[in-house]
Amino acid sequence: MELQTFILSNGIRLVHFPVKSPVAHCGIFIHAGSRDEAEGEHGIAHFIEHTIFKGTKKRNLFQILNRLENVGADLNAYTTKEETCIHASFLTEFYDRTLELFQDIFFNSVFPEKELEREKQVVLDEIRSYQDTPGEQISDDFEDFIFAGHPLGKNILGSARSLNKIAQKDILDFIHRNYRFSEVVIASVGDIDFKKLVRLAGKYFSFYPDRGQSHPRIAFQEYHPFVKIQRKRTSQVHCVVGAPAYAYGHERRIPLAILNNMLGGPVMNSRLSLALRERNGLTYHNESNYSAYSDAGIVNIYFGTDRVHYEKALEIVHKELKRLREVKLSQGQLHTIKKQIIGQLAIAQESHLTMMLTIGKSYLLQNRFDPIATILERIRITTAEELIEIANEIYEPARLSMLTFKTGNQL
Repeated sequence: MELQTFILSNGIRLVHFPVKSPVAHCGIFIHAGSRDEAEGEHGIAHFIEHTIFKGTKKRNLFQILNRLENVGADLNAYTTKEETCIHASFLTEFYDRTLELFQDIFFNSVFPEKELEREKQVVLDEIRSYQDTPGEQISDDFEDFIFAGHPLGKNILGSARSLNKIAQKDILDFIHRNYRFSEVVIASVGDIDFKKLVRLAGKYFSFYPDRGQSHPRIAFQEYHPFVKIQRKRTSQVHCVVGAPAYAYGHERRIPLAILNNMLGGPVMNSRLSLALRERNGLTYHNESNYSAYSDAGIVNIYFGTDRVHYEKALEIVHKELKRLREVKLSQGQLHTIKKQIIGQLAIAQESHLTMMLTIGKSYLLQNRFDPIATILERIRITTAEELIEIANEIYEPARLSMLTFKTGNQL
């Protein structure tokens, strides 16, 4: 089956992938996130995601929640640095109900002042919970330092101070400035005739005129490697090593994803897991991540360990990076890592929700979605020589930065 697309009269893009399933997944993706916040708006994109469900011109909070949850559907949302998404999973017969609710939330949310003040306490609790999890906080702080002085360097949650300043007018101003229809995608995966889906999308979304052109984003350019130590009340030492990487549309994004997966992906036989945990027993948790944005990217390696093991663990991380840069994979090793990531992609494709979210984001950032066959072909043609080149470019020692969390009495 092929992806089906349509553009509404106001510029909203509709993307649908047909599957035979009683359950459908649909989301509305807006190309606006924390990097689009103006001075004094820190945390507002995420706060909108929380409060957009709190009431519309015709529904209160409970009517919004009950509209889908009373028929067994799941309504959710998320915010990143570049997008906001409202999505739902539901029985196929409820497409009309779902799109009507999306329309009401997207166009008619009123953000009641009373609900805003109540939800600020919820988000403050989320911020405190995040601050109590150093393994998560250090990766976000590291990214803030990598993109220092750039909008990508803002963490998504904001702070207690910035959150308390947000008022209803600020929210409405942000939406009017950033929720441009040419930057909106409705993505769907389910068993519905596409002509019917187009009619429903047109019925609920097409009669609103666009708000105009979106504001261009500032591309990230200035990177200065750093080594920083921060004192935290933690029982372990937490460390992140990394650097800027390829953007979402870069031709070498897939090969870098292969390299990252081999180094410290979500598998127990990654190089870092074997070296740090299995052979030396130094860490309970370690990982390597690659995040790609529309015009930038970042790689990072994380590990948490006892302070007496910190130096040895860090030495092993750099040893594995050196091996990545200098030791070319044999044909057998290359074949194995390709099979591994192909298997992971195939498993991910089994989740129709994951597929819908991936399609929506891809169209938002690139106005296209690469089918699995295209991705598999890019994996197939990746050579050991190319992986060496990428490793030397991305993990070159002089480019690497490091952030470490230590308690006050740790060396």
